[in-house]
Amino acid sequence: MNLTTVGFGAWAAGGGGWSFSWGEQDDQTSIAAMRHAIENGVNWIDTAAVYGLGHSEEVVGEFLRTVAPADRPYVFTKCGLEWDPQDPMKVSRRTLHPDSISRECDASLRRLGVERIDLYQFHWPDEGGIPIEDSWDAMIRLVEQGKVRAAGVSNFSVELLERCEARRHVDSFQPPFSMIKREVAAAQLPWCEAHGTGVICYSPMQSGILTDTFSAERVSAFAPDDWRRRGLEFKSPQLERNLMLRDALKPIAARHNTTVSAVAIAWVLTWPGITGAIVGARSPKQVEGWIRAATLTLESADLDAITDAIERSGAGAGPTRKLVNL
Repeated sequence: MNLTTVGFGAWAAGGGGWSFSWGEQDDQTSIAAMRHAIENGVNWIDTAAVYGLGHSEEVVGEFLRTVAPADRPYVFTKCGLEWDPQDPMKVSRRTLHPDSISRECDASLRRLGVERIDLYQFHWPDEGGIPIEDSWDAMIRLVEQGKVRAAGVSNFSVELLERCEARRHVDSFQPPFSMIKREVAAAQLPWCEAHGTGVICYSPMQSGILTDTFSAERVSAFAPDDWRRRGLEFKSPQLERNLMLRDALKPIAARHNTTVSAVAIAWVLTWPGITGAIVGARSPKQVEGWIRAATLTLESADLDAITDAIERSGAGAGPTRKLVNL
């Protein structure tokens, strides 16, 4: 698969009323955002079964039915989070039981309305003691059955990546990665580059913080079921550090006649090993805020300024550009 450097993230399309929602979301507005992204050149959508407890996949499926086969984007989804239908606000259990993986795949195929998932991913490592080899073997069977085209993992350590790779190549890895959350640059990104594993990172704008208009007041206005109310990066003292970093990006954005969002995403895309970034949008207008990241080239002076801003602000953790041998 030849992916565009940015992909559409459909987490928020799951709507409200579950433990990691972004608040209420209109389905037709989600579909309009997807359409705007695809019409502007984006060629993949990333979702997950747990987003809205199946609802995001249903919305993506509804969108796909409106797209001509020749124009259809690649569709990626994930398994491994088992929710309680009687208590949607209960945090989902992380399970990679082989039987569950098979059932979840069939359910995702139905909700998406497709015959094959282009990329199927383990959402999180199993927390119940199931050997990852057993889980990965179940994924391999799905590929052999033709239900899955490519197989990947998300939020895995290098040790788990190695154990999967020993049985079948890990096609892709999906980690969190942004100017604020940089930890994977120390180990997982070099591992993926060395092993030919694609990397599609999530939350390059740190769930909205690295955008032009974000503010502390915005946090207090979050919907009651918005998961970010619990997020440490949205609480003091991290929030103040993060906003200091965001403010330092504004002059860079101005020099390029673009947005802070585009600068934040373009920075992620400069790192060795990164294939693409998953970027969410709740409306076509939000797509407009980041779509230029795909063609934005940051210069050496920009990268140096960003590194200095990260270090001055004290935001986040992990390597900065100065620690990477380009």
